[in-house]
Amino acid sequence: MINIFKIVSLLEGISYILLLFIAVPIKYLQGNPEYVKLLGMPHGLLFVLYIVLAIMLKQEFKWSTKTFGMVCLLSILPFGTFFVGKYLK
Repeated sequence: MINIFKIVSLLEGISYILLLFIAVPIKYLQGNPEYVKLLGMPHGLLFVLYIVLAIMLKQEFKWSTKTFGMVCLLSILPFGTFFVGKYLK
């Protein structure tokens, strides 16, 4: 399950970066919200899946509150989820 979590964390990070640095600027600079609509839903689903998997892994691997908190914090920082795999090693 840890490998699935790493894949989801990578995909969630990519979707977050695309949303923040491409879709949102296009929305506000060009007045075109289509990219936010297009990328927002997949990002939201990946984020929820990331958190659900983190909860499941916390129970399975008996993560400390600090580890779980760091994994959750990395999910809201741009580029943070790219470091989850390295943080868990």
